[in-house]
Amino acid sequence: MRQGWDDEAQNWATFARTPGHDWAHENMNLPAFLDLLPPADRCTLDLACGEGRLSRLLRSQGHRVLGIDASPTMARLTAGEGSPVVLGDAARLPLADETVDLVVAYMCLHDIDDMPQAVAEISRVLTPAGRLCLAIPHPLNSAGAFTRHDPDAPFVISGSYLDTAPARWSTDRGGIALTFHSEHRPLEAYMRALETAGMLTQALREVRAPDEFLARDPGDKRWQRVPMFLHLRAVKAG
Repeated sequence: MRQGWDDEAQNWATFARTPGHDWAHENMNLPAFLDLLPPADRCTLDLACGEGRLSRLLRSQGHRVLGIDASPTMARLTAGEGSPVVLGDAARLPLADETVDLVVAYMCLHDIDDMPQAVAEISRVLTPAGRLCLAIPHPLNSAGAFTRHDPDAPFVISGSYLDTAPARWSTDRGGIALTFHSEHRPLEAYMRALETAGMLTQALREVRAPDEFLARDPGDKRWQRVPMFLHLRAVKAG
């Protein structure tokens, strides 16, 4: 998945930086995620920061942010926007123990090949009582699909919810073609990774589409029945 995202880096930057292309991020996912974040502290790590859109926003809100990404192209794109960033593997973070107060893992853990080791590394670099806030596609969402576009369309699990499987899909919005390189994992896989790493869950949110989101397309009301995203805040046991 790492190589796949490096190959897509420039397409992703164009997609992410063009208003209106990532409408679910702008109108549903990001607003709900920001409500989950604790106040700014001494150091926030933006894990797998991509082209830097979350780093830029967090800096504007008073966070002292360090981004990290395994893709050289992504890291260069983030640095070009003025955000501090290092090139590194989420499963082998180039940081000392207990140096970070907050880790944000926004829409990335499902794209990381060794997710459990990345969570272990997050725990290692967090200070005691430091927190992790993560967002992923809801595992129910990545396990199936609606059969139609209308509000009452059935949602069908394709294959197995409980088994991991590649989740690769492509989109073309406004002439920007982009392929997502991800992996479906059941919720238990993430919870076991947190448990093994000594992280305690404080909050969990299954993000549904808000009413104002439906103005774009009434068919999106189906996302008020099945969550599109899952958000979680965990704390490192002291």
